[in-house]
Amino acid sequence: MPTKIRVTLVRSPIGLEKSQRLTAEALGLRRMNRSRVHHNNPQTRGMIRKIAHLVAIEEVAAEA
Repeated sequence: MPTKIRVTLVRSPIGLEKSQRLTAEALGLRRMNRSRVHHNNPQTRGMIRKIAHLVAIEEVAAEA
């Protein structure tokens, strides 16, 4: 069963470089303490790695 990842914005991207702010927004993280569920794939993992200091990650079982 493929897994998904819940990404939660725990620190503000204010004051960071533009590419990091845009990466957070591309993941759907526009407000603090809001979460989005994404597929666990290399593209998403790369985006998360770029802003790892801003987010919390947890693995979620995919729904059928």
